[in-house]
Amino acid sequence: MFIPLYDHNPKIYVERPWVNQTLIVLNLIFFAIQYVLPAAGEEFVLITMAVVPGWLSEPMIDQVPFLPDQTTLVTYAFLHADWMHVLSNMLFLWVFGDNIEDAMGHIRYLIFYLACAAAGGLAHMLADPASTAPLVGASGAVAGVIGAYIILFPKVRIYVLAKIVVPLPIPIPALWVLGLWIAMQIFFVLFPDGGPTAWWAHIGGVIAGATLVFFMKRSAVGLFGR
Repeated sequence: MFIPLYDHNPKIYVERPWVNQTLIVLNLIFFAIQYVLPAAGEEFVLITMAVVPGWLSEPMIDQVPFLPDQTTLVTYAFLHADWMHVLSNMLFLWVFGDNIEDAMGHIRYLIFYLACAAAGGLAHMLADPASTAPLVGASGAVAGVIGAYIILFPKVRIYVLAKIVVPLPIPIPALWVLGLWIAMQIFFVLFPDGGPTAWWAHIGGVIAGATLVFFMKRSAVGLFGR
């Protein structure tokens, strides 16, 4: 499996991608809070902030106090299962999110990110509407960023860590790297491995990101590397 390290894709419009950086910091803070909470506290956080498909369709369950239960379609994206989960998501967001923020602008990028998170949560819910297992993680939102990146920058070289004899950073076009990632998500949707990964949330996020980018990018930003 490839690990993205960085890309040769200079920003043009945004000097500092502060929305992307803030999202990364918030995800890390939320996970650190989860990590130090006692078991009862973490359970309360999951009950009130995670997407639980079976509860969203049950009007008798008030999951989020004082807010619509559909709020969890966004809040779940700021929770994670473990350190590997949060760090892998944040690495992808660090490498690819700044260029999407540059292509959209700060406010539109924030709306885009949250919309992709919601699309991922909704896709997961529709795939298994009776499930009572909590869905957490920024993967749906990050998948949206990946979908947008492929549409905008398919030719950009991504330096990935690949083990040939020893682990080495090698440059590979974004279309190959991220296209392989998307292909893996489709494979596991078609042939589930029985693990805890919410593959449909990734698919929903990718589709949302690849669609929304057409409407939310700056007019001066070209498509498909043009």
